[in-house]
This record gives sequence, structure tokens and C-alpha cells, in this order.
Amino acid sequence: MIGIFKKIKQLLNLYSNDEHSYDNHYSNNEEQDPLENKILTGKLQHDLQELKIVFDRFSDIVYREFQIGSKKGTLIFLDGLVNMELIDSDILKPLLNYEKKQLNPPRIQLLKQLLLEQVITTSQISHGHKIKDIIDHILSGDTILLMDGIQQALFVSLRGWDKRGVEEPATEAVVRGPREGFTENLRTNTSLLRRRLKTPKLKMELTTVGRLSKTDIVLTYLEGIADDSLITEVRTRLNRIDIDAILESGYIEELIQDNPFSIFPQMSYTERPDKVAGNLLEGHIGILIDNTPFCLIAPQTFFQMLQGSEDYYLRYPIATFVRWIRYLFLLIALLLPSLYIALTTFHQEMIPTNLLLSIAAARENVPFPALVEALIMEISFEGLREAGIRLPRPAGQAVSIVGALVIGQAAVQAGIVSNSMVIIVALTGIASFVFPSYSLGNSIRVLRFPMMILAGTMGVYGILLGMIALQIHICRLRSFGVPYFSPVAPLDTDSLKDVVIRAPLWAMIKRPGLGVNHKGKRMKDNSRPSPYRENK
Repeated sequence: MIGIFKKIKQLLNLYSNDEHSYDNHYSNNEEQDPLENKILTGKLQHDLQELKIVFDRFSDIVYREFQIGSKKGTLIFLDGLVNMELIDSDILKPLLNYEKKQLNPPRIQLLKQLLLEQVITTSQISHGHKIKDIIDHILSGDTILLMDGIQQALFVSLRGWDKRGVEEPATEAVVRGPREGFTENLRTNTSLLRRRLKTPKLKMELTTVGRLSKTDIVLTYLEGIADDSLITEVRTRLNRIDIDAILESGYIEELIQDNPFSIFPQMSYTERPDKVAGNLLEGHIGILIDNTPFCLIAPQTFFQMLQGSEDYYLRYPIATFVRWIRYLFLLIALLLPSLYIALTTFHQEMIPTNLLLSIAAARENVPFPALVEALIMEISFEGLREAGIRLPRPAGQAVSIVGALVIGQAAVQAGIVSNSMVIIVALTGIASFVFPSYSLGNSIRVLRFPMMILAGTMGVYGILLGMIALQIHICRLRSFGVPYFSPVAPLDTDSLKDVVIRAPLWAMIKRPGLGVNHKGKRMKDNSRPSPYRENK
């Protein structure tokens, strides 16, 4: 089987190499923009005609003309991407007031400087002379000011589109912890991080990806804590992306991960600013993408996927107990149906007599073997789960509850499945919702089916072979060069305080070695709390 997978991988690589030359040819042809080298002429009507050709059939483009003395000017912006009130108060009103008060119009050489220093009152303003830069600024939501006789345009940043407010993340609800979550607005997300880490070491590098979407992406890290080679690697992979559009963080994740053929996620994503801040403090790197509330975190390990932000807000004995529950339910979600199939099909002697008689009585009228019975129930459960997610919320809840109760009971009464199989599938379904990382839960959901097939064909030996192959695959994985199963393999005893158990905060003095420039101390020694006693 391993040889078959290698052949498929080689064929995919060969196909990718064959298409590489065509993709480069297509990309180069698409990047040859005729406006790349065009600049403003200073003749307002001619420059406007050039822009109107580009913005042909743009129903939301606005050209607002005005006049200062004998010189005409035009404001250009896209309705819906700008704040109209600020345009009126910070640009149009000062321009018109200046025209009324000024008896002698300024010379054309001083007009641009005058507009910058004395007329326009907004703070964010720049200038340029390339047609392509003007187009990019308009499409990004900036307001363009053109004056007749001036070969430069003023770019005024007065962006203001409708956006969702800061709310509690729906996918990562907590009992104790902040209720703020990221939104689809990039600057809102960066401000949420700045509020938590008020240090000049918090760096945010802006880049743009996507030939058509021109999506803004912010690479954020803590200087001096994140490893320099890791920062360079992430920056290089982002700059290597050449695609027409980035619509969501999943595009970035799939284009920069180490092993694209692995079913396991090698990056995590979150809507919680506090979780991103906690990862930055441990030397990780965050990737914020405009138009999506999810922030990517790299690198990530298998054990970090099982850690929730609430683990650090609860007392450490409770947090440790919750982690043990997650590890237990991880095994249940992956292996419980497989063990049931293996024991009832091949190893009945391993089941206690009373339990075996009960299972045999329940399966007496079932016409299918245990493997087929389990596959029917698991596929039906996955279908009900997807239906509950995709349908509107009231209808989705009704489908999930009615499907689980009515269809399950009807299947048992019809003799298609047994009561014991319904219990097994129900426990497995509950276990699959325990993971803090939804992407890891999806991986376990998919891996459950090949484990069931191995158990139905080879019994417990098949389960052991599947677990060995799975362990080998996990140990070979890397997340931006970091071993996916660290700190267990390779073993790092200093970092084990935050894996199986959650040690007290006062005991985790050093940062974990994962992706950290140096193992600096997070707090001073002897931070264990104790009653204060005044020296006598």
C-alpha cells in the first residue's frame, strides 16, 4: 500500500512539473499590464479619460469635480468603500472654503504643497504619479485627488465600509476568558493584538497576495522571542505564493504547509486574540488575513492542537483533568468502533461472558456483519452532522435531533442495526466534538473509517498495524521544520510541563523550546505563591 501511495505522489509531482511551464507562461502574460509604466500627464481631462477607460461599467465609481481659482480638480472614489461624511468634512468643505476666502489663487507649483499642509485636514495622505498606483488605491478604498496642471495625485485614506462588530467567537466559546473575537477587518484584528501586547517588540509586516484580489496579509511575531530562521522561512513561503485571489485563510494554509499530502493540519487557526497572543509569547508566528476572522498560527504540533485557551484560565488541577479527558476521548473517537468490530468479529473470547451474551442477543436479527453495520451508522451520523451545519440554524437543530432519535430508533426496530452499535456510534460522535481544534477533529473523523476497515479484515492486529503506520507518519511530519510530535519525539523534558499535564504557571518559568530564539525566562525564579510574612 505504501508503494501505491508513493507512485501516486510521483505522478502528481510529474503532472505538477509538466504544468509548471504553462502556469509561468500564463502568469507572466497576465502580469503584463499595459498601464504598468503609464504616468500622469498633468492634463486633467486626458488623465480622467485614461481612468474612465479602466473603470468602464463601474456603477459605483464617483467623480466629484471642484475648482480652486482657475484650476479644476476632481475627487475619485468608490461608493461603499469610503466614509462620505469624512470626504465632505475633511476634503470638500476645506477646498470650497479656501476658494471663497482666497482672493489670489496660488501658483500651480505651490498648489500641491498648499493642499497637503493647509487645506486637507485628514492625517493619512500620500502622493504618486503612476496610473497603476492610482487604480490600486481606488480599488482599496482610498480617495484620489487630481488637479489640472499637477503631475501627481494625492491619495487620501478615508476608508469606511460596513463591517461586523467585535463579538464572541462562535467556534471557540469559553466559560472563563475574554469574549472578544477577530472580525473580517484586518486593522480591527491588529488592534486587538496591540491591546494585549503593548510592546515595540510586537512586529507586524504587511504584504499583499493575489493578482486579482490583492489581499492584505500581516505577518506578526515578537522580535527576540520568535526564531529568526522561522520568521525568514514563513516570510519566504508567503512571498512565493502566486495566485489570482486569496478569499480565506485556508488558501494560505494549503499553499505554505510542509506536507500537502498529510491528513493532519500542520497549522492551527483561531478567532481568539488571546490565543494568538499566548502563542506569540511562546515564539510562534501569526498570519492575519484581510476579509477573514481566522488567524493562522505556525508552527503547531500535535499536542498543541489538543490545548485550549481556557486551559490557562482555569486552575491547573482542573486544566490537567480536562486534558486527560481530551486524550481519552481522542482514543475513543479514533478506536472505539474499530475495537468493537474487531472484538465481535474475531476475538469474542476477549469479551466478558455476560457482555458477550448481551451483544449476541442484540445482534441476533441484524443481517449485516459488524463492519457493514458500523459503516452504515457512521456514514449516516456524518451525513446528519453535515446537514445540521449547512441548514439554517432552527432547521439544522431539528434535523440533528430528529435524525438521531427517530432514525436511530427506527433502524434498531427494523433490525438493521443493534442497540450496542447505536451506543458505540453515539459515544464516538460525542468524542469527536471534544477537540479544541476543529481541523484535528476532522482528521480523526476521516481516519476512523480506514481503522474500521482494518479491524473488520484483520481484527486487533489490523488496528495495531494501523496505529503503527499512523505513528510513523506523525513522527515524520514537520511544521515549518519543527517535529510534529515534539516535545515527545524528539524528547524535550523542559517542555513536557505543558503536554500531558498543565503545570502551574509559577512552575513554567522558561518558554518552551519550540520555535524560540532562546529559552528566555517568562518570570523570575521562586514565583510560587505563599502568604506574605514580614521579616521580624
